[in-house]
Amino acid sequence: MIRLFFREHAAFIIFEFLLVVFILLLFWLDGFRRADTFSYVFIISTVLIATFLLAKFVRRYTFYKRVLHKPDTMEKALERNAKTPEFLEAERYLHDLYKLYQDEVQALYATQSRQIRFMNQWVHQMKTPLAVLEMLLQEEGELDKRSMREELDRMKAGLETVLMNARIETFEEDMQIDQVQLQALVQETISENKRLFISKRVYPVIDVPADFIVTTDRKWMKFTIGQFLTNAVKYTFEPERKVFVTANCREGDILLTVKDEGIGIPASDLARIRRPFFTGENGRKTGESTGMGLYLADEVCKKLGHQLDISSSPGEGTAISVLFHQQEQASKE
Repeated sequence: MIRLFFREHAAFIIFEFLLVVFILLLFWLDGFRRADTFSYVFIISTVLIATFLLAKFVRRYTFYKRVLHKPDTMEKALERNAKTPEFLEAERYLHDLYKLYQDEVQALYATQSRQIRFMNQWVHQMKTPLAVLEMLLQEEGELDKRSMREELDRMKAGLETVLMNARIETFEEDMQIDQVQLQALVQETISENKRLFISKRVYPVIDVPADFIVTTDRKWMKFTIGQFLTNAVKYTFEPERKVFVTANCREGDILLTVKDEGIGIPASDLARIRRPFFTGENGRKTGESTGMGLYLADEVCKKLGHQLDISSSPGEGTAISVLFHQQEQASKE
């Protein structure tokens, strides 16, 4: 403790020593060359400096005792007992740093818990298509390829959601912003989900101008539109219904809307459907919802700077819109 104190004040002690020597030299040059004068000045200066250092050491004793001993708990390390303005500010800084650390730890813990919960839920849900595939393979006669494709598509969609959920934490590293033709992106996404439309006997209606260009990440936006389409078909229980995909220009921005003719979302669930793992009343009816699709879509839109809006009425369907800000048409009419 004493060694630390003198290491901290070594420069001050040297400076005071040189200052006393300088004063004695002035006395010498000014004609005061008596030994008792020199002794008096030296003793008084030494006593004053020693008293000052001793008082400072006493004030810092508690602080030195803290930093030179390993604390048993974090609460003990963050005890407030500083007495000087400098150490008061140091304590305040440490408390702010600890709060920042706690926030980061809580965020990491929440992310890890969400990942584990989602993986457990996804693995549980994948048991159903695996069981169906196993039953189909055990049946005698010709293999039902259509049913196999449906179950494989379910597994493929679930696996893609898991991968996107894992990548959302490193979104900035995976993001690639580009000029994307909206109509081609919508058609490609619908084409990849055509078997789902056919199996549910739901038909897409596309009204997206070919000259609409949006600035976005193609892969992430394709995943987001795919979630909208999947939900639209999944919650349309009556056959021969339609899913409308439209786009229009609104004050220089482009608004993409996916509207279905399904069962709609109850008003009590509408405010919570963007939360992770929230399945709501409709999710409990199907028993297949993970509650992560709209959550991931909302996160993607936030990170890309797009505005996501959801409106719905029970029995009348649901409309999900994405607003691409400050977009322009590729060609002027």
